[in-house]
Amino acid sequence: MKILNGRELAGFIKERQAHVVRGLKQSPKLLIIRDSDNPVIMKYVGLKKRYGEDIGVEVEDFCSSDYEKIAEKIASANKDDNVKGIIIQLPLSDKEKTDELCNMIAPEKDVDGLGASGKYDSATATAINWLLAGYDIKLDGQKIAIVGRGKLVGAPLYKMFVNSGYDVSLFHRGSDLTKLKQYDIIITATGVPGLILDDMVGGGTVIVDAGTASEGGVLKGDVSDAVRERSDLGAITPVTGGVGPLTIAALFEHVIK
Repeated sequence: MKILNGRELAGFIKERQAHVVRGLKQSPKLLIIRDSDNPVIMKYVGLKKRYGEDIGVEVEDFCSSDYEKIAEKIASANKDDNVKGIIIQLPLSDKEKTDELCNMIAPEKDVDGLGASGKYDSATATAINWLLAGYDIKLDGQKIAIVGRGKLVGAPLYKMFVNSGYDVSLFHRGSDLTKLKQYDIIITATGVPGLILDDMVGGGTVIVDAGTASEGGVLKGDVSDAVRERSDLGAITPVTGGVGPLTIAALFEHVIK
């Protein structure tokens, strides 16, 4: 069984990005905005800070639970020529504020691709494309299932695949997931630990697990341990180091552009 190691691919991309940043007249800056100290959020903020340090991009971490202050910070950063990218670290405590705040970001600085008129594709959707291409996994002629309709992964990836003419179906956590057994490639991103069970997956299936949740302080994916223990899968991402490292690489690729 093939392990889809995104960390390895991201390493090559990072080297190239560091070289590009060294050649710029001015180092770009990324602003991360969050409204809580949720452990999953803090993990990803920390990874982005370290990645930025490694390639020479300044990363500012702004936290406030006051949405008026967040709106003011976005407006200020939109006008700041030093800030080349702005992201809202999701999920927000008040999820109903997500669209409103993402749409406040200037389209050319919306490096996560989450605003209605953003210039870039979703960083996570881009990362999944990179991961599959990097391991030479063909999408043409394959039945593809996307589980999860979220703003970060499911919705933008489904749109991307439909536009590319692939045979793709969109599921959510309440769907009949036993139907997944009919699919060649399963990409899941619901944040529900262990949602994808052994009897939902056929032999030879390629699985990309982009779901992340904290359970008892431990990061968990959507795919159950029973699935991961199988030897008849075509390929699967590891519990950590699959899509995540490439998502960060894609994010900084947009900042550099």
